[in-house]
Amino acid sequence: MADQGFISSTQTVPNLNKVPRHIAIIMDGNGRWARKRFLPRIAGHTRGVEALRGTIRAAIEHGVEYLTVFAFSSENWRRPADEVSFLMQLFIKSLQKEVSRLHENGIRFRVIGDRSRFEPMLVKAIEAAEELTARNTRLCLTVAANYGGRWDMMTAVNRALARQPGLTEITEHQINEELSMSFAPEPDLFIRTGGEQRISNFLLWQLAYTEFYFTDALWPDFDGKALNQAIVSYQERERRFGRTSEQLTTATAGCNTECHA
Repeated sequence: MADQGFISSTQTVPNLNKVPRHIAIIMDGNGRWARKRFLPRIAGHTRGVEALRGTIRAAIEHGVEYLTVFAFSSENWRRPADEVSFLMQLFIKSLQKEVSRLHENGIRFRVIGDRSRFEPMLVKAIEAAEELTARNTRLCLTVAANYGGRWDMMTAVNRALARQPGLTEITEHQINEELSMSFAPEPDLFIRTGGEQRISNFLLWQLAYTEFYFTDALWPDFDGKALNQAIVSYQERERRFGRTSEQLTTATAGCNTECHA
């Protein structure tokens, strides 16, 4: 797996695989998981890290190339200060504990989002993890932290304008090149746990033609079996990208003819 840049599904029909090449997940339900067990919310976040670890293993087993998870949105600063503080500390501790394991397993680690509000210690930990794993190719794990889809698009437009002063019109390609996820293909499958059915300002641009999968499972309960169920659901979908079912049937028949000629 190598970075091949952003290919827009509104401009070109992407090559489709039986297994989604890129899966994006909103890991929702940590607090409710803890509350059901009469535990503090922070216990749910801690257990959520373990769920992510298992999901990473399952993604690799399936042959997924990119896994992007929403860890902390730009709106999550509105939560109680003690919970936000805990989440930041958990992020640092998880990085310090997990980065060597990620590296040993050939996983590349990235973080997207606005780092300006993070403490210097966290920024340094992120940068060190990204540098250590930069040449790994088994799986690209991207964590969205202090990230928002509108922020991403606004930043992309401003970057494009800064590169070409006096620009009066911006193309889709120019925006694609400046987005936080410009290094990855668009997600094939989007998963949200916890029973909610919205995308909450996550990858607004990139999810244009992504298949959505919602589950009532709370994130700490999500595991390899749950990921497999989501992938099976994905495999049952018909991805048309604006085309008709008849066009897909014709294209498939033509491929089969060529393959067996």
